[in-house]
Amino acid sequence: MTRIFALSAALLAAAAVGIASYAVATKSDPRTVVREVTVSGGTPTASTTTAAASVTGVYQSASKGVVEITVSTNSSPYGGQAQAQGSGFVYDGSGHVITNEHVVEGANSISVQFWNGATYKASLVGTDPSTDVAVIKVNAPTSMLHPISLGNSSALQVGQPVVAIGSPYGLEETVTSGVVSALHREMTAPNNFTIADSIQTDAAINHGNSGGPLLNLSGQVIGITSQIKSDSGENTGIGFAVPSNTVRSIVTQLLTNGNVRHAYLGVGIATAQSGVQLTEVRPGTPAANAGLQSGDVITRIDGHKVTTASELGQAIDARRPGSTVVLTYLRDGSTHTVSVKLGLRPS
Repeated sequence: MTRIFALSAALLAAAAVGIASYAVATKSDPRTVVREVTVSGGTPTASTTTAAASVTGVYQSASKGVVEITVSTNSSPYGGQAQAQGSGFVYDGSGHVITNEHVVEGANSISVQFWNGATYKASLVGTDPSTDVAVIKVNAPTSMLHPISLGNSSALQVGQPVVAIGSPYGLEETVTSGVVSALHREMTAPNNFTIADSIQTDAAINHGNSGGPLLNLSGQVIGITSQIKSDSGENTGIGFAVPSNTVRSIVTQLLTNGNVRHAYLGVGIATAQSGVQLTEVRPGTPAANAGLQSGDVITRIDGHKVTTASELGQAIDARRPGSTVVLTYLRDGSTHTVSVKLGLRPS
């Protein structure tokens, strides 16, 4: 999947795109641009979660916690001021709101509109381009804050009903529904790293839905709607969301430290018949320094078997920069082991 800045319909062909809308304010050439965003770190102080059990019930329990986000930037490709619009949801009673990194990237002002039309200024807390998650903080009265709890994305099953709420094309508080179409998909993050374990859904999501919640029928957020795959740039029933367990980890780090540090091995990987093949070993990286080579097939990490590229990627993501892992790999028919001290993923 590829991120695209959709300046015209022609540029949107055959691509997976971020689904925030960027309306460029020029006198003669108003257009729409598409991007993405990231959030991390915190614990809700309240919850709108109920045993909703229906689309109507989910909407009634969660809609007041869903917001529309408008961002102003100075980076218009046509000159002048640019405005971006996306979605988000209230994370806690302190005013933290979660959205996509691509929604707030480059923002010099952020405003948040609630379900009743009330609008308040917000500030950026932190972003993580590697997972397209961002956290902002809105300066709104406590009475306006209706946090939505994060659910457990690892418990999802294919075919499970889901509900998306957001502001496609600026149409705030729009609800759509569908199912989990597939699990363990991969998205390309704003900084071109892979967002593993992504959720695929056929719930209709469009430009402006970026950063909004994908909910289960208990009214819990199980993902952040972030990208679509489409020949036209419009919804075709193939959308993708950052899983809530990833969001929880990233938001916690953002709220605690203001940034996120990802472990880095420095390889390209692909699933092979006997394990995970290294398709590239980048010079000067931990993998290169440990003597790993393109073509090596990783079979275990710290003694645990890995059979897919996604499993290896998630195992590295679960570590911290500076930690050491033991990799078992095949080369020319022989088995080898090597200790690798992981680095810090470049931005």
